[in-house]
Amino acid sequence: MNVQHSIHIPSFLKVYDNALDDLGSILQNQGISRVVLYFGNDLIEMFGSKVMNSLKDAQVDVLEYKEIDTIALNDITQMAFSISPKAQAVIGIGGGKVIDAAKYMGFLKKLPFISIPTSTSSDGFASSSASLKIEERRVSVPARLAYGIVVDTQIIKTAPVKFIYSGIGDMISKITSIYDWQYEEKCGFTKVDDFAMMIAKKAVNSFVRTPYQDIHENLFLKELVDSLAMSGIANEIAGSSAPVSGSEHLISHALNKLLDHPQLHGVQVGIATYIMSKVQDHRYVRVETVLNDTGFFDYVATLDMKKQDFLDAIDLAPTLKNRHTYLHEQKYRDMAKDFVRNDARLQTILH
Repeated sequence: MNVQHSIHIPSFLKVYDNALDDLGSILQNQGISRVVLYFGNDLIEMFGSKVMNSLKDAQVDVLEYKEIDTIALNDITQMAFSISPKAQAVIGIGGGKVIDAAKYMGFLKKLPFISIPTSTSSDGFASSSASLKIEERRVSVPARLAYGIVVDTQIIKTAPVKFIYSGIGDMISKITSIYDWQYEEKCGFTKVDDFAMMIAKKAVNSFVRTPYQDIHENLFLKELVDSLAMSGIANEIAGSSAPVSGSEHLISHALNKLLDHPQLHGVQVGIATYIMSKVQDHRYVRVETVLNDTGFFDYVATLDMKKQDFLDAIDLAPTLKNRHTYLHEQKYRDMAKDFVRNDARLQTILH
């Protein structure tokens, strides 16, 4: 008999223009008055005064603050255990590195983690895992879902557009990852969690149906953030990344291993999603429409990515995780490679 399970979800999600100005009052309302802050590179100069003033006005004490640029497990562990015992929360402000580092420190110290992403490059700001470096290899390790998420859309829209496109690529990938998970169950290798599946589907469907004229519009960015956050909850319910990471993510992970200078995760994932949606024969019109209409395809065409790299990544992908996606079967790998070689759209993107 299966036992009901419980999950963590964030206590708050604040997504609006100039939300960072309200950080102090947001924490005050949660009863949090002593924090440690970790910023990404150069972000103290950009946002430090705004954050500090907001916290000071709300009488929230900052016990420590600094910029960090490491995801090495040993470094993160040392920093975690130097955190003052008076701290009530760990706050990460910035991109993927500082979010993962702060998330894992909160996990080690059993402290609430407040996630404040300054870009929408992936769903990592809302996931319950952290990507850290162990012996020079990137490894996904268990952590905890954020206690709270604050996203200042004014900051998001002024970040380089590549981060928005990366978030679009990561979000649209839920279409193929969900289908991979269902296929994995059909082949007898796993069991799908119905509620995780439902949340992941709702997240991507809500995103792809959002009306917009420009990807910098507040409604579009809020829907992108909300949907990425929902994906993190699907991950938490499933107890794994299966509902939000399938064959398309394996291609991106393979590219990371093969290339000295890979592109942003979501950029690689978006292209791989286009490939795999055609291989799966599943919602590929929707995938292509979103990637075309948002300008994603036009952007990635400027990056000088190589066709051969994707061909090699497709072959390497199934060796990277103990899963059974479409790419774990030779006939589908062959289909994927044929598509990369012959698709007219990819000929304008991959050289």
